[in-house]
Amino acid sequence: MTATIDFYFDFISPFSYLAQLRLPEIARRHGRALAYHPIDIPEAKIAAGNYGPSNREVPAKIKVLTADLQRWARRYDVPLTFPASFECGAWNTVAIFAARHGAAEGFVRDAYRRIWGLGIDPRDRDELRASAASAGLEADAALAFADSEEGKRDYREARSKAYARGVFGAPLMFVDDQIFWGNDRLDFLEEHVRTN
Repeated sequence: MTATIDFYFDFISPFSYLAQLRLPEIARRHGRALAYHPIDIPEAKIAAGNYGPSNREVPAKIKVLTADLQRWARRYDVPLTFPASFECGAWNTVAIFAARHGAAEGFVRDAYRRIWGLGIDPRDRDELRASAASAGLEADAALAFADSEEGKRDYREARSKAYARGVFGAPLMFVDDQIFWGNDRLDFLEEHVRTN
């Protein structure tokens, strides 16, 4: 048994938005740490051999997916608004910076609130700056990391490690020898950590 739940997410993922609403409490309730690992979903799909179109490119699928997202949002009693763009690479990189400064949970929670709760444009650096500050980070340093060669390298390395581990999408959680994919698998995840 490991003491950590590894949470792989991408800020473009609305289902990761939903998962992160419950995961921290599940981890606390069962004495597990929660480790945050940002990925790039389109890249993860390709790394896993999935060359199909994105959900947004399949009208019938996006219609059902959107309805499901609204159902989940009502169940969790949270707002859900599609963001103005899906360019979240800088946010994912800042998540690495936040994890290194003990602020991953706060940053991820606030970032998702802005991106999927309010539907902001992730390209807006003022929003990213405000989200970093709300998590207690030094905002200028966080944005500088996102733009730096170090930040880009570290995000690239984090993604490579995730794909080598078998990460193919998000949200995806590893705990002990088990893998759970999707916010709708959190009950299974909690059952596992409760009994192991």
